[in-house]
Order: sequence, then structure tokens, then C-alpha cells
Amino acid sequence: MIKVQGLNKTIQDKAILQNINVEINKGKLTTMIGPNGAGKSTLLSTITRLIDFEEGTIEIEGKLITDYKSNDLAKKLAILKQSNHTELNITVEELVQFGRFPHSKGRLKREDRDQVEYALDLLHLNEIRDRYLKTLSGGQRQRAYVAMTIAQDTEYILLDEPLNNLDMKHSVQIMQTLRRLAKDLNKTIVVVIHDINFASCYSDDIIALKDGQLVKASTKNDVIQTNVLKTLYDMDVRIEEIRGQRICVYYDELTAHEDLVLAHSM
Repeated sequence: MIKVQGLNKTIQDKAILQNINVEINKGKLTTMIGPNGAGKSTLLSTITRLIDFEEGTIEIEGKLITDYKSNDLAKKLAILKQSNHTELNITVEELVQFGRFPHSKGRLKREDRDQVEYALDLLHLNEIRDRYLKTLSGGQRQRAYVAMTIAQDTEYILLDEPLNNLDMKHSVQIMQTLRRLAKDLNKTIVVVIHDINFASCYSDDIIALKDGQLVKASTKNDVIQTNVLKTLYDMDVRIEEIRGQRICVYYDELTAHEDLVLAHSM
């Protein structure tokens, strides 16, 4: 379990996170949702010790993150940041091998190679494993970076907008893969995501943030409620249940009608 208590973070005298108290359950897929500037990426970065915070505590399995040695933390927790350095002149396979560095220190053993093969297969990258990153599309590069993170083989996997640049097919594949890692391998997955329907359909739990404050953190059905989403996004969101899944409808009906009229007039 990851436990965050009384967390405060400011950047240039602006409060980015304000008194965040939340628990992330082990073996679950938790998504973070909220509008731009809500503090989602900052919260993810504080949990992974990429950035400091002024007040509060963060614990992983009862141990303060400040008490972990860097290499020990890297064996327990992996993060994929939102911005990746794709100018590296390396192949997809070489990138995925980077995920094994906390374990291998650059000298790959059989176990390391097995994890690399597993990640390449899981993300459907075998056909492009020998291609250089600079020759790939944005979506292909994104999947390669996700594979690198999974190859690290940690108990906790934190991903900041992993669906960036992905089409619908590969977005679904990524979320299905993360769902399977949580369910079958008891991995604890935390994903910052903008699409609330992906959050609704694939999450166990959801953390909803707005303006650096926690709006609600609970099971997905507790968070996917009209009143919660109205508070979160300042707009009306209708919720329909389809095959047991709560689907959020936020396309403006008046706009849709006007588009239809416009289409018939052309």
C-alpha cells in the first residue's frame, strides 16, 4: 500500500498540492483523473521521489519513501514520466533493456533477458524490436517506453498519461495489459489519465483531483457519479450503464443538434 498523509507542495509560491490524504491499495489498478493543472502529475512525481515536497509523509508498505535507498526504491517502484527523451539513438529492444538496470547494472543475465522478452511480447513490439526510436511513430515510442517500465518488474508501476499518442486500438491494449498485471500478477498500478471512460471501465479505484485538492478517492463506482464529475469538471456529465460499465456522456446535445442542422444545410 502507498499511504499519503498531509501532503503539501508549492512551486514558485503557488500551491500545487494541498493537504492530500490518500491510500493506494495494493494489487489494484488506480487511476488519477481531473482537469489540467489538478496536480495529478505532481502527486505521481512526489510518490516516486522525483520531486520534493514541503509537508506531509509518503509511505510504501509502512516505510517512508525518504528511508529507501535509491536502488532499493527502483526495484520496488517504476515510473513512466509524461515526457520521454526519444532522441536517443537506440533500438526498441535496447530501450526496454534499460528497465532492467536496477537489477543488472548493465550486465544482463538470463532473468533480465526473460523480463525484456516478456515486456516486448506483452506490448506487441516484437516486429519492431530492432528499429531505432527515431524511426517510430509517437504511439510506437510510447508503447516501447511502457514496455521498458514493465520490464523493471516492480511491485508498483506508476504511469503518467501512458495513452498519449496512442490510437484507440493500442489504448485499449495498454489498459487491458495493465488490468491483467494487477489482476493476475498482483501488481499495483497507478495511472494518470484524461479519458474518464477508460478510468471508469478499467479502474478498481479512482483518485479525483482539482486545483491541487483531493475531491474524492474511492472505488470507481463511488467516484463516477454525476455530482462528483460536476464538481471536478464544472460541466454536466450524464452517466449511462452499458454491460455493467458506467459510461460518461459529456457531448453537448445542443451542439450535436446544431452540427446536424449545419450538415444538412451544406
